[in-house]
Amino acid sequence: MGVRAFTTTTSVSSDHLALALAPALTPEGPVADPSFFHGFATEPQVLARGLLSLADITATRYFKYTPTTQRDPVLTAHGDRLRAEVFSACNSVYARFDLLASGMDGGDVARGTTNVDLGMATRRALAAIGRNELLHLEVGRRGLVMATPGVFATERPVEMPGRWIPALGNVAELHRALSPAFSVGRAAARALLASIPAATGAAATGWLTPAASGIRVAPRRTAGAVHVHGLHRLSALKRLIPHVNGLTVYASAGDEPGATAFEVELPHARMLLGLTTEAWRGFSGEGSLLGALADPVVAEVAALVSALLSFEPVIDVERLRRAAGLTTREVESGIAVLAASGRVGWDLEAGAHFHRELPDEPERVTRDNPRVAAARRLVAAGLVDRASAAGEWLVHAGSATEPVSYTVREADGSLSCTCTWQLTGRGDRGPCKHALAVQILTKETR
Repeated sequence: MGVRAFTTTTSVSSDHLALALAPALTPEGPVADPSFFHGFATEPQVLARGLLSLADITATRYFKYTPTTQRDPVLTAHGDRLRAEVFSACNSVYARFDLLASGMDGGDVARGTTNVDLGMATRRALAAIGRNELLHLEVGRRGLVMATPGVFATERPVEMPGRWIPALGNVAELHRALSPAFSVGRAAARALLASIPAATGAAATGWLTPAASGIRVAPRRTAGAVHVHGLHRLSALKRLIPHVNGLTVYASAGDEPGATAFEVELPHARMLLGLTTEAWRGFSGEGSLLGALADPVVAEVAALVSALLSFEPVIDVERLRRAAGLTTREVESGIAVLAASGRVGWDLEAGAHFHRELPDEPERVTRDNPRVAAARRLVAAGLVDRASAAGEWLVHAGSATEPVSYTVREADGSLSCTCTWQLTGRGDRGPCKHALAVQILTKETR
């Protein structure tokens, strides 16, 4: 498959990424000036309130509540669904609205990605849409165009915040480690969402515990409970309460609190909210992909895997393995690099990656992950030595006047380090540069 050229100029700065739009892919070949989604919504109010919920989230700083003016979802068409994604202004909440094929009436869905603004006029129009009102939506090179019998609104493509790129990668990797904790039906889901504090409320914390009467918030852990810090971060889902048919809560295994995700079932759609471990932490700093990025040949593998992707809503790793002539582990490491570039996401409901097309910027991966670059410098300078004890290495750091060495140990397939950063970081923000240096060296010498 050849490289897909972009039809408009991609503008990149240290803070923003203006998305050019890739040609739409059709059975007849690429379309240079694409409209990759247009059609009527079968549930217009669900679509309208889903987009408004995203606008609420991306305009809110949940840690020390502050409203902002940003309301710019990333839109991706996959041929069978339309996905809209945002982060909150504080980067501690990731949200994705999936409009499924059954939610579209008499329209076409091609393939492509763009980033648009939801301005005040569009938000007012969306808020006024009734349950049975006609709503037509078009997404393409011009941005987003919505129309009802009485309103017409157009939103232009806009720049995507640069910090969203590493955040998209970290969300994909963190969500890969989550599994369903429990699910509840319509009544229990609506009751929980109705009890969530407003975005301006205090950062309530507790254990969500499934019970016969629904879901209760307990002050301490019980069997099957999921810890959530900052329940007010779920407040944007209140808009959707009349349409919610069920709720699934995802969490990581183990006893320690971690990232969580909440997916509500809607008529012909789904809304997912992912939360960081604590309200003050943003996804862009989680460091969950660092181990995969340390592989010396992973960039070449990622380029090969990227050439085989085509906006799949569910990426088939086995198909990629056969087509690329790689091992499963190599394909997954290549996908990890693409995730770090924002080009691959993770669908919890499907349990698989999906493809979103963003401009290929290998240098951004290094810039956004300075620990990997620092680890490579340590290896290149010959500052990593094997210690006398089996499974241990010495990493020499510090300065010429104040040299210091750290011990990196391998146990149960993972590396730990004696540096202060690793010892005080609880191990939940990825490995330190010293452990990464050992990982790079051992892979280079195999």
